[in-house]
Amino acid sequence: MERNEKEFAKLIREHKGTIYTVCYMFSKDEDEVSDLFQETLINLWKGYEKFRGDCSMNTWIYRVSLNTCISMDRKKKKFSKNVPLDMNVNLFEDNDNDTKQIRQLYDRIHALGPVDRALILLWLENMSYEEIGAIVGISVSNVSTKLFRIKQKLMNM
Repeated sequence: MERNEKEFAKLIREHKGTIYTVCYMFSKDEDEVSDLFQETLINLWKGYEKFRGDCSMNTWIYRVSLNTCISMDRKKKKFSKNVPLDMNVNLFEDNDNDTKQIRQLYDRIHALGPVDRALILLWLENMSYEEIGAIVGISVSNVSTKLFRIKQKLMNM
């Protein structure tokens, strides 16, 4: 394995949780999450040698992951109309109150647009407004305003 390949593999091992979290926020379907994860890895690999270090590696990974998922989400909505197959089987049946609240929160988040979903995900990851702004490419005051509006939307759903 070349040096770059070894470094890249190490980078992915260190940040796979971050990448998976972003992908999961854009789909509930296990196969689709895997596709998003794979597409994100491809885009990270394509941009790896061009990474200049203008931002932290973590910020760059979030940015690539979010941009990949947002792009795939737009393509999916534009080109395909899939009808899910319902087998009436829920392998993750758990009906306690905490699980219900978490499901409700994820359902509400999934109802948001892709950019709003990205912003709330980063906020839920306890990132500072400065980090969120750097990842998404907007000002700190814009992050604050958008997050306030997103939280209001979520409460009103």
